[in-house]
Amino acid sequence: MAKNRFSDSSGPSQRQLRVGELMRRALSDLLNRGDIHDPDLNRLSLTVGEVRVSPDLRIATIFVLPLGGGNRDEAIAGLKRNKGEIRRLLSKEVILKNAPELRFMIDDTFDRMDHTRALFERDDVRRDLDGEGPQDPDTPEDT
Repeated sequence: MAKNRFSDSSGPSQRQLRVGELMRRALSDLLNRGDIHDPDLNRLSLTVGEVRVSPDLRIATIFVLPLGGGNRDEAIAGLKRNKGEIRRLLSKEVILKNAPELRFMIDDTFDRMDHTRALFERDDVRRDLDGEGPQDPDTPEDT
């Protein structure tokens, strides 16, 4: 029996990962070279953290973060304003049957890592991780 292409699998396919990484590198190069004709966007230093591509490769969600974490709204507005030009330049760099629709989002990976790190630093969490927390009454204690 053939595999259903549109079923919810455990994650993205190798093809999606490969195309996403190619797009991430190409977009990073475009932004570093200043190929986009927008002075407001060119003065920002943006990090392209990840590109997630839909299974049919028609939609690419691009996660970006300005250097230092500031000017987030300005960065997203500049990218959305120049979406057509970015799509055209990307289609020249990454050869695909169709140029994907681009969607830009802020990469909050670093914020989530900081939050997780702060949780692990809390005394009650540290106590539980060290095994000094309260015992479950159903589990026998070692004597």
